[in-house]
Amino acid sequence: MLDIKRIRQEPENIKERLKSRGGDAFDLIDSLLDCDEKRRQIETQKQSIQSERNAKSKEIGERKKNGEDTSDIELTVREIGVKLKNLSDEVEEADKTQNNLLLSIPNIPHENCPIGYDEDSNPVIKEWGNKRPHDDGTENHVQIVERLNLIDFDAASKIAGSGFAVFKGEGAKLQRSLIQFLLDKQTKERGYTEIIPPYVVERDCMVGTGQLPKFEEDMYGIENNQMFLAPTAEVPVTNIERNKILTEDEFPIKYTACTPCFRREAGSAGTGNRGLIRMHQFDKVELVKIVHPENSYAELESLTEDAESILEALGLHYRRIELCTGDLGFSSAKTYDLEVWAPGQNEYLEVSSCSNFEAYQARRMKLRFKDTDTGKNLFAHTLNGSGTALPRLYVALLETYQRDDGSIEIPEALQPYFGDSSIK
Repeated sequence: MLDIKRIRQEPENIKERLKSRGGDAFDLIDSLLDCDEKRRQIETQKQSIQSERNAKSKEIGERKKNGEDTSDIELTVREIGVKLKNLSDEVEEADKTQNNLLLSIPNIPHENCPIGYDEDSNPVIKEWGNKRPHDDGTENHVQIVERLNLIDFDAASKIAGSGFAVFKGEGAKLQRSLIQFLLDKQTKERGYTEIIPPYVVERDCMVGTGQLPKFEEDMYGIENNQMFLAPTAEVPVTNIERNKILTEDEFPIKYTACTPCFRREAGSAGTGNRGLIRMHQFDKVELVKIVHPENSYAELESLTEDAESILEALGLHYRRIELCTGDLGFSSAKTYDLEVWAPGQNEYLEVSSCSNFEAYQARRMKLRFKDTDTGKNLFAHTLNGSGTALPRLYVALLETYQRDDGSIEIPEALQPYFGDSSIK
């Protein structure tokens, strides 16, 4: 969430920055400031009455010491107590309203983000690798996996409905090989610590990373929506450090985890709905960093390179996109998307979204560090990105490495994990 002190100090600047996102979130700033002013007035009134009660209580003690009657003043103190209780209730209600408003306001875009209102305004800032052309003989991944008996979508539909997949035989082995390859790449070469977290998270965890309250309808809630199936490993992994005060020498904290991800939204009906492009359940390797604020944008660049290293090692053509202000995620201050080329689909597919949240998540989850110079507790900066999402990586690999004879070439870097050079 945003810093209420900063909002008080520069409300017009923040409203202008939020306007660049599109939508009407900037309107909430005025509502927030009205609530904040009301709360502060009530708090001032409460403190004044508290001082009056303290003075009256002291007077009672002096009267009793002198053997004087105190019944009248005791009645006054009781009446003041009722007023204080009512004011405390008003402060509590104002706190709830203010907190709900803060939770509803998205992050402020970084000043260097390109201004725009949708994906058409996102500039391509990097391309890598050879782009295999799409032609009449190019199969899409659904055709490939059904012909080679790698995935059974009909069986998955029978078990759980649309948006799921049953990986079989060589198809399951390829998925497992990719997961191990991705984790080894990040832990052995890029310095991440592997985590195996719970796949079910508490509501507070989802609030901490920004999925709630805004995106609750997209999540799988259980226990009356007090627990949720994790929509991404970002949620349990980042929350490992929730409610902590770190030391500067712990930075940067770098975690990676592969988990199943669960999301209700899986796209509308159509060709993209059959296959691996949009799933209710899918595997993803996540990269999470917790860093010093001074270094967070340099860490965003290296995080993005960590994700890119996967695509380059597998020889997959991709491009890096910088998201404009209107296309940023709710909690993000700056984001790069990595889009891999899928020749069978004849389109680019997003496989990673690498974001710097600055202190937005840390403030929600009370994740701080002790500043060495001042001794003050400051909010850390958090970052994450996919390293990468398995379904679309799987799609791009199959479609890129399909051969004329119908077999699939296994990239050299993956062969030690898969145990063969091709799928036939």
